[in-house]
Amino acid sequence: MDMRHLRCFVAVSEELHFGRAAERLHLTQPPVSLAIKELEEELGVRLFERTSRRMSLTRAGEDALHDARSVLAAADTMRRRAREAAQGLMGSLSIGFISLPAYSFLPPTLRNFTENYQRVKVTLQEGTTDQILHDVESGGLDIGLVFRTPDLPAAFNSRLVHAEPLVLAMPENHPLAGGSRIALKKLSQEQFLGFERHQGPLMFDAIVATCMRHGFSPKLFPARQMHTIVSLVSGGIGVALVPGSVQALHREGVVYRSLQGEKTVVETVAVWRRSDASPLVKALLAYLPQVGKRSS
Repeated sequence: MDMRHLRCFVAVSEELHFGRAAERLHLTQPPVSLAIKELEEELGVRLFERTSRRMSLTRAGEDALHDARSVLAAADTMRRRAREAAQGLMGSLSIGFISLPAYSFLPPTLRNFTENYQRVKVTLQEGTTDQILHDVESGGLDIGLVFRTPDLPAAFNSRLVHAEPLVLAMPENHPLAGGSRIALKKLSQEQFLGFERHQGPLMFDAIVATCMRHGFSPKLFPARQMHTIVSLVSGGIGVALVPGSVQALHREGVVYRSLQGEKTVVETVAVWRRSDASPLVKALLAYLPQVGKRSS
């Protein structure tokens, strides 16, 4: 028994005429008749009652028709799913991300992607740049959204997806909070909240370098998460240099101000394994923002 037998059987059952069934299948009548004969012999039953004037399904034929339609439908589903998987239309995709994308481009990106790839299971994992790079390289994640780093391993492809300046987060009752643009050197005696270097080396270096360019070395108070930093600013513990997208955290008691003079821009890149030919990775990249032309 093969699919050809079943397709011929269904066509003849629905047309109740060998000639019309053959025409529907784009075949001549003899191979259709032979297919029905071989199927009856294999099943050991008569599928049709034939007279000179009409043909009809036997009781066994009616039962077999139901089963044949089910088998053909299952085969069609299997073929469709295989094509969808090959084209990246179904499967699973794991994404690692630092916190910043969650405040800016990641929510709309995921909404648009999942609307168009409803059969793809997306899993998310927040972490640090170092953790995410390790997990992507080891195969634990398919794609990572991380701070741009100058020493990206050769095993990765990358593409710039977001760039934003650092802004100042400060308590709303701070004496300088009334200005729209702040001279950073006026805050040289303030306590700056931020990541410890081993937790977020790129942000740590960006904050220290910015302060140094403005003439001072910052007094640092460590905090682990961006929302924790903003909460501590709200509590009057200090000020913080944060990426502009963090302004989406509308924490009571905190205001955000631009800096006077030179600005530090932090960049987020998408990274994935060079060896990964997954169509789902390629599909997601098409939904991520495209900033400039830089990639590697």
